Amino acid sequence: MQYDVKTPEEYIEALEDDWRREKLEHLRTLIKSKAPDFVEGIEYKMLNYSDDRGTIFYLNAQKNYVSLYTGDAKKIDPNGSLLKGIDVGKGCIRFKKSVAISDTRIDEFVDRAVELWKNGEDIGC
Repeated sequence: MQYDVKTPEEYIEALEDDWRREKLEHLRTLIKSKAPDFVEGIEYKMLNYSDDRGTIFYLNAQKNYVSLYTGDAKKIDPNGSLLKGIDVGKGCIRFKKSVAISDTRIDEFVDRAVELWKNGEDIGC
C-alpha cells in the first residue's frame, strides 16, 4: 500500500489501527534502537532510514504483511539462519500476521545490516 504523506508522523497516523500498525511500530522501534544515528524520513511513500551514504532500510505496511526492505538479504544473512521462519524475497522481508516478531532473530539481522553498512560493505541488490 502507498501512503501519500510527507513525514513519519503522518505515515503512522495514516495506518489502520490493526496488527500491521503493531508490527510496523515494533520494527520501527527496533531499527531506531539499533541505528540511532540514522535519520527517519519518507521516501517512495514508505518510511526510510538513512545516513550520509544513503538509505539502509525501508519499512512499509502492505495489505497482508509488513515489509522491511534491506537490499540483498543474502549479503547480510548468507546462510539464512537469522531470517529462518520469515517470508524473505531478495530484498524484502515480509512479516505476516501469524509471525511474532519477538520469536524471530530480526534484531540480530538488523544489527548485522547496520554493522556491514557502517563498515562500507555493499548490501544492495
